[in-house]
Amino acid sequence: MGLKNRQSNDVSTGRTGRFNLITDVPGVQVGHTTIDDGNVHTGVTAILPQTDNVFLQKLPAATHVINGFGKSAGLVQIEELGTLETPLVLTNTFGVGTALNALTKAMLAQNSDIGDTTSTVNPVILECNDGDVSDIRKMAIQETDVTMALENSATQFEEGAVGAGRGMMCYDLKGGIGSSSRLVDVDQQQFTIGTLVMSNFGFLRDLVIAGESIGQLIFDYLKQAEKKEEHGSIITIVATDAPLDARQLKRLAKRASVGITRTGSFIGHGSGEIVVAFSTANRVAHYPQNNLESVIRYNDDKIDQFFRSVVGSVDESVRSSLVHAESVVDRKGKLRMSLPAILEKMSQDETINHELITKVQQELGLI
Repeated sequence: MGLKNRQSNDVSTGRTGRFNLITDVPGVQVGHTTIDDGNVHTGVTAILPQTDNVFLQKLPAATHVINGFGKSAGLVQIEELGTLETPLVLTNTFGVGTALNALTKAMLAQNSDIGDTTSTVNPVILECNDGDVSDIRKMAIQETDVTMALENSATQFEEGAVGAGRGMMCYDLKGGIGSSSRLVDVDQQQFTIGTLVMSNFGFLRDLVIAGESIGQLIFDYLKQAEKKEEHGSIITIVATDAPLDARQLKRLAKRASVGITRTGSFIGHGSGEIVVAFSTANRVAHYPQNNLESVIRYNDDKIDQFFRSVVGSVDESVRSSLVHAESVVDRKGKLRMSLPAILEKMSQDETINHELITKVQQELGLI
């Protein structure tokens, strides 16, 4: 999915994978569970980094905390050991504990040795606060929601206000899950960079699309009061099949911030910007046969094309989360409009600059 058109400010080559999703990285799958019940609008999104036993064959990984206003779990061990050994689960802030228990139980069911004859396991849970749209105090996430998201994982999946993204707001418009991918050619080989975001951040007037301050125009049109503080977040997952080690993956993770800020964000005090990056190459055996290992690693001097791909893909993923989200009535009965809906409404208003609206709609592939 992603967006139909290449973005005019794309710093990458713009060449996408088959689906233009994170699942263009071979073996990666994504699944959702969406909860819409009265004033509860929330859910779970699961990312399977590979379909085999990830605990037994771990993946090189890294995490980067851009701004640490968050309650995620599992990041400390990734930072120390440089490996990922479970799927990644995204949910709301108060769902972290439940999701951690559910993912731990899933790993125990798959591996009878965990916590018995070998070490425990490091579940990775990432969150954003959807309490502005959903009644987060109801703590609606159940372990079965996590199990369903894991079981529903596939190579094609929905974006927008689905799964963990159901209650998320991006630039004060309806946000949620967005994804994209980029292809990188290296020495007659082709590698893939895929990204997925859960967008829940930003001030409306800061939103920039096609080099235009469309957010300011929408802000003036809606005549709504500006929120006083940033209290959202954005979670970014970066996947690749390129042979990058944990140190190099951290360098990729750091570039996610560039993709985020290209959409207009300044990364506010109360926003949790957290990135996890992993590679499906150079798997790390839980039970190694030898003390010494030989691996192929990419040359740092040539890594800029991967940096460009991360920036371009994250930038597009944020925009895609806005484009694919539907308008939602929040927990207090207020309509939270999507970007496509508000652009369509403005296009029918004779007092608005239609040329600018059309330019933005064309950039996003809406017309």
